[in-house]
Amino acid sequence: MVQFHKSQNLNTLITVLGTEATRQQSQQYGCIVENKDTHEIMHYVEKPSTFVSNLINCGVYLCSVDIFSYLAAVFKQKQQEYYYGDEPQDITGSGKDCIRLEQDILMPLAGNGKLRVFNSFRWWSQIKTAGSAIYANRHYLELYHETHPDRLAQNSDGKPTVVGDVFIHPTANVHPSATLGPNVSIGKNVVIGTGVRIRESIVLGNATIMDHALVLHSIIGWNSTVGSWARVEGTPCDPNPNKPFAKMENVPLFNSSGRLNPSITVLGCNVQVPSEIIVLNSIVLPHKDLAQSYKNEIIL
Repeated sequence: MVQFHKSQNLNTLITVLGTEATRQQSQQYGCIVENKDTHEIMHYVEKPSTFVSNLINCGVYLCSVDIFSYLAAVFKQKQQEYYYGDEPQDITGSGKDCIRLEQDILMPLAGNGKLRVFNSFRWWSQIKTAGSAIYANRHYLELYHETHPDRLAQNSDGKPTVVGDVFIHPTANVHPSATLGPNVSIGKNVVIGTGVRIRESIVLGNATIMDHALVLHSIIGWNSTVGSWARVEGTPCDPNPNKPFAKMENVPLFNSSGRLNPSITVLGCNVQVPSEIIVLNSIVLPHKDLAQSYKNEIIL
C-alpha cells in the first residue's frame, strides 16, 4: 500500500485501503466507487441507505503532507460557516471545532483526482464486539503460522497438547496435561491447571484456569479465575463461509424479543467463577464473584 501511494501523482492527497463486501453488508460501511483504470475514488458515501458499491472503506489511510493544508482550510471554512453562515447551528458550538474524516474530507475530495483506493483481497474485519475479537484472533494466529511460526506453541515432551495455532506467552504456566487449541491465545503470567481444555478463546494476563475446567469461544479477563471443573462457553458468530467476502455481523446485544443474542462469553477483569459452575453465552462485568450458573445473561 505504501508503494502504491508513492507511485501516484502529486495531486493524490489520500490513499484509502479498500476491500470487497457482500451487497447487503456493504451498506454498513463507507462505500467507494472506483475508476478501475486509475484507482481514483470517483464517489464516496458513508453507510448509504441503498446499494452503492461492493468496495468498502477499511479505515486505513496514507496521506501526503499536503493534507495538513487541506485540513486547515476545512477547519477555517467550518469556523466561518458557524459564525457567518445562515444555517442553524448547535447551541454548544461543538460543530465548529470538529472535522469528520468521511463527511468533511473524503466526500468532498471524491471525483477531484485527489483520492485513490488500494484494493486488498486478504482477510479484513472490524473489531467492535467480543465475537469479532475471537474471529480476529484466529486470523492473526494464522498469519503467525505463515510468517512467524516460531511464535506459536509446538507439541513436545513435557509440554501441553497443542491443536492448531496456539500462542502461549513465555511467562505463562501451563500444565503438560492441558489441551489448547485451535486458535487460542494465552497471555502473560496465566496459570492453567491439570486437564484443562481451551479452544477458540483468549485468556488475558494473570488469569487462572483451574484443574479440568473447560473454556470454549470465550474471553477470560485479566486476573480472573475459572474454578475446577467449571465450564465457560460462548457461541461463535463467524461470517457465512459460503458467501465470498462476507464480513462479521455486528448484531445487537438483544433480539426483537428483548432476549440476549447468543454470542461469545466474556469475563471482565477480576471475575471469580467457582468450581463446577457453568457460564454460557453471558457477559460478566468486572469484579464479580459468581455463586451460581448463568445462561444468556449480563451480570451487572
